[in-house]
Amino acid sequence: MDVADLAQDNDFTEAALLAHQSGLQRRSGVSAYRCEECGDAIPENRRQAEPGTEHCIECKSTLEQLQKRGLR
Repeated sequence: MDVADLAQDNDFTEAALLAHQSGLQRRSGVSAYRCEECGDAIPENRRQAEPGTEHCIECKSTLEQLQKRGLR
C-alpha cells in the first residue's frame, strides 16, 4: 500500500464517519406521521424502529435506489 492508497482510505474513512454521524443526528429526532414523499401514514412500528424517519418503507426504498444511481 502506497501513500496515495493510504490517503484515499483515510478520505473514505472520514467520509463514512461523517455520513454515519449525520445519520445518527438525523435519526435521533421524532419520526414523521406522514411520508414526506407520498403523504401516506407511516406505520407506528416503522416510526419506532427508525426514529426520525420521514418516509414510508416504499418511498425510502425508491429514494435509496435513485441515490445509488445518482439520480437524486
